[in-house]
Amino acid sequence: MQAAPLSDRGIVLVSGDDARHFLNGLVTANVATMSPATPRFAALLTPQGKIVADFIVAEIAAADGGGFLLDVPAALVDGLLAKLKMYKLRAKVTVEDRSAALAVLAVWGDGVDSLDTAAVDGLVLRDPRLPGLGLRAIVPAGTAAAVAGQLGATMVDAAAYEVHRIALAVPRGGVDFAYGDAFPHETDMDQLAGVDFKKGCYVGQEVVSRMQHRGTARSRVVPVTVEGFAPPPGAPVTAGDIAVGTMGSGVEGRGLALLRLDRVGDALAAGTPIV
Repeated sequence: MQAAPLSDRGIVLVSGDDARHFLNGLVTANVATMSPATPRFAALLTPQGKIVADFIVAEIAAADGGGFLLDVPAALVDGLLAKLKMYKLRAKVTVEDRSAALAVLAVWGDGVDSLDTAAVDGLVLRDPRLPGLGLRAIVPAGTAAAVAGQLGATMVDAAAYEVHRIALAVPRGGVDFAYGDAFPHETDMDQLAGVDFKKGCYVGQEVVSRMQHRGTARSRVVPVTVEGFAPPPGAPVTAGDIAVGTMGSGVEGRGLALLRLDRVGDALAAGTPIV
């Protein structure tokens, strides 16, 4: 097993009597039915259905004070706090940045499914996006190495986790897609348990539901193979003279790219190389 500290992640705490109802009315996942044992992958959207921020939601047990921890890209913490406070109105909710006190640790590899995490200081949960991603731990700052040792995992750097993530074709915001410019379907959230299509209303829900029922997601982040060095994120992907998308993450001959599926299909049917 391997464990990597994810220093590019921040933590937002949402607590208070109305916290569950408040979050459930805003985000793409069903917070109403979750529990401390069932984390969720979710996003806050614009009214037009584009992703403002995506995050993993972990519930704190009532015995430990209750509330919800949002594991979110550190670069988005301030913007997310501002958005949540804007929506709060008179709800009995407190929104706080806990990034200085808490850290995120990813744990994956053989044996991760049989780990006993009860004695670990912090929240250790299955990554809700994909079983192969392993565990997601939210631990006190400065304790990541100790927690990895308690779990019997070897500490590695975040680059090793990037290799693992890319191999599983799981998109990363800010690299594989741009926040504020991508719909959940385009970033595969519908395939990574990030959207509940049966829950009630949330911000942007009408657009997301329409895309689901009409099958109108023309672009998606998809896995690609790369010969030689991978192009940098944002590099154009073309088929002849036609732009078909942009490159995202890339490492060790593998990568992710946000591609127009119809244009890629036409290029493949015509035998046009995609570069």
